[in-house]
Amino acid sequence: MKIHPTAIVHPKASLDSDVEIGPFCVVGEHVVIGKGSRLLSHVDIDGWTEIGERNEVHPFASIGGPPQHLAYKGEPTKVIIGHDNIIREYVTINRGTVQGGGVTSLGSKGILMAYVHVAHDCRLGDHIIMANAASLAGHITIGDYSVIGGLTGILQFVRVGEYVMVGGCCAIGQDIPPFTFAAGGYRAHLYGLNTVGLQRHGFSADRIALLRKAFDLLFREGHRTAEAIRLAKKEFKGQADVAKILTFMEGTKRGISRAVSLDMERELDQQV
Repeated sequence: MKIHPTAIVHPKASLDSDVEIGPFCVVGEHVVIGKGSRLLSHVDIDGWTEIGERNEVHPFASIGGPPQHLAYKGEPTKVIIGHDNIIREYVTINRGTVQGGGVTSLGSKGILMAYVHVAHDCRLGDHIIMANAASLAGHITIGDYSVIGGLTGILQFVRVGEYVMVGGCCAIGQDIPPFTFAAGGYRAHLYGLNTVGLQRHGFSADRIALLRKAFDLLFREGHRTAEAIRLAKKEFKGQADVAKILTFMEGTKRGISRAVSLDMERELDQQV
């Protein structure tokens, strides 16, 4: 274990034998840090925070601070972080609340870029990328392999599905279904599938074509949501990817973001 002499580590903190704690870091009493993790310098880890193996935390990040929630009364709520994440400068991750289940969590192999904020009770999956200054309000869920663009803000209780791409400088107030691309600044809309992301993750052309067909039925043919789901269940019976979208839509509480017209999607493709 390497602990810089200027670091302050509580004697009751639980650190694996090869953890590295850099200059001017502060590690609290109830913190657990796993094998191979590194705090580079000026990092504050507080509260009931559990950090897994081989994570790299950069200067001035603050993890495990109390939730910014008026109902919080000092309860021992948690932050739980998986393995192999990179957490860059000035990232803040707040603990959960009793009302929200008591845990804020980040999976494994994610990248949180500088100035990202993750509020209380958020649940982030594996392979998440959040670009600089993206901010999550409380109780947000982000699915595996999703990307949140820089300076984007997401309203509390919103869900973002797996393999989603959200553009930069967006305001997200409704759920973003799996496999889709959302953009458009204030009150962002769906611009079709996250085609590039799906290709990068090995989705075949046939698999993407099927998802595109389902997307058009659900979001472009003018059906009411319940009717679109009913039709899609019939037409795409047994298709696992489509079933994920339908299950996601049926579980919405915030509503589902609307899709732009096909012409607007093509216009965006030309700009890119």
